[in-house]
Amino acid sequence: MRTFATLCRACRHTEPDARDLLSCPRCGGKWLDAAYDYPPGWQERLGRYGATLWRYRDLLPVRDDDNIVSLGEGWTPLTRAMNLGLMLGHPHIYIKDERQGPTGSFKDRQAAVAISMMKEAGVREAVVSSTGNVAIAYSAFCARAGVKLWAFVTSSVPAEKMREVALYGSEVIKVAGTYDQAKQVAAQFAASKGLFLDQGIRGIAAKEAMKTVAYEIAEQLGSLLAGRDPMIAHDNHHPWQTPHWYLQAVSGGLGPVGVMKGFRELREMGLVNAMPKLACFQVAGCAPMASSFHKGLATAENVDNPATDITTLATGAPGESYQVLRELIGEHGGTIDAVSDAEAFRALDVVAKMDGLSVEPATAVAFAGLFNLIRQGVIKRDEIVVINCSGHTFPVEKHIVGEHFTRDMALAGAAEEAPREEGLLTALEELDPRVQRIAIVEDNPDAIRLIRRILQAQGEFLIEEAHNGIDGLKLIRETRPNLVVLDLMMPGMDGFAIVDAMKAEETLKDIPVIVVTAKELTAIERRRLYGKIKGLLQKGAFMDVDLVEDIREALSE
Repeated sequence: MRTFATLCRACRHTEPDARDLLSCPRCGGKWLDAAYDYPPGWQERLGRYGATLWRYRDLLPVRDDDNIVSLGEGWTPLTRAMNLGLMLGHPHIYIKDERQGPTGSFKDRQAAVAISMMKEAGVREAVVSSTGNVAIAYSAFCARAGVKLWAFVTSSVPAEKMREVALYGSEVIKVAGTYDQAKQVAAQFAASKGLFLDQGIRGIAAKEAMKTVAYEIAEQLGSLLAGRDPMIAHDNHHPWQTPHWYLQAVSGGLGPVGVMKGFRELREMGLVNAMPKLACFQVAGCAPMASSFHKGLATAENVDNPATDITTLATGAPGESYQVLRELIGEHGGTIDAVSDAEAFRALDVVAKMDGLSVEPATAVAFAGLFNLIRQGVIKRDEIVVINCSGHTFPVEKHIVGEHFTRDMALAGAAEEAPREEGLLTALEELDPRVQRIAIVEDNPDAIRLIRRILQAQGEFLIEEAHNGIDGLKLIRETRPNLVVLDLMMPGMDGFAIVDAMKAEETLKDIPVIVVTAKELTAIERRRLYGKIKGLLQKGAFMDVDLVEDIREALSE
């Protein structure tokens, strides 16, 4: 039987072997943390406990394994962002892919621990407020545990998410107001009915659940840097590793508060020797923490009327969590920034097209923040960054691809003279409207792959490539492309010589050229290219939109 103590944030009172406390017995404070006497030998038991968040059960607030309610949550992949890294010139970006949870978001961790604690406490009926993901996750785990759930959600929650909550058998109460108002209504309902009210970030369960993200990152990153498969749940003693930065979008702040608690515990146990810097991001239309942070305020100024389409982040009254995050950043470094809805949805599009990750808008906010911090030079090239991919895109794809994202194809009828195969082939050919020809002349295969991927994502171009300057000029002469995307530093014949040769030939001189180079150009080199090219982009310092806009401008002339 495991035990843990309860620590009050307000007065620092510790209650040994606390059971089912909702407030501090000394001062009445509602913000409680679990504290442990770290059990010896717990690492040796990791392999026996398997590859879920419950591999860390010896440091979680569930005393009896029989009360664990699990759907296989946790131990989500930690993967390197290859194409994004190339595009941003940052090779150490890692994504903690929480989309892989049972209901598709990192809230599955919170639900697993919270519902397990409810089961252990004998709770049979509970109340929760949510902007969507919490209600879905809690509903699934409550169904498994036999707990009736009352889910209070805002009217802005997509109907698809409300239906999923109802599918699990929960009672869905739609509140025509803000998330903060929904929380108030839920609390009043729970009090009037004498039901258990989930405490969210103030209670123990949520923060303890989120600390497992830190445990997994440290264990998996250590495996990656040691050249081992990070998804194999080892029970050995290879070194664990913290990143230099941990990034996440925030609404109430639960995720990073819990994650940083996890990293702190690992440092106290001597498993890691450093804490990461923390970067939190909000949407500009509801950014009480970001705004207050940059004003230097100790207490957040609330936002009464959120103005954002990203409703999962529309918490206007962050309360004490802002103070906790501000203290963490003050101690370990970092920032709280805001990005616009447009930046977030653009980032969602980029991440999907570059690295094949369909992420929720909240995650896109974090990626947009990442792009800004790298562009500003806040995050350095040699720093390891882990970003929390908190959930799946569903159901927001319409914000990105619109309504008309398919193409019709009519197959030849049986009565037609053309054979079926010929009719199908013709129809397939008609699906490809690309008439603009682009030549990529580049000797770096990674750069070619990135540029090709950016162009392919637009679906409009016939792309050909050459891997050195001599073959590149030959390709240009033979195909007369509509545009050349050119590197400058190549063996045999460099990009400067190709530009000069093209301008000297009547049939090639008007073909637009866009240079994408890693070279820092001198003033003389810039003058050599002046008036001869349509665009100049620095490798590792451009977004896909920059290249596409330059290409569209060049082709439209």
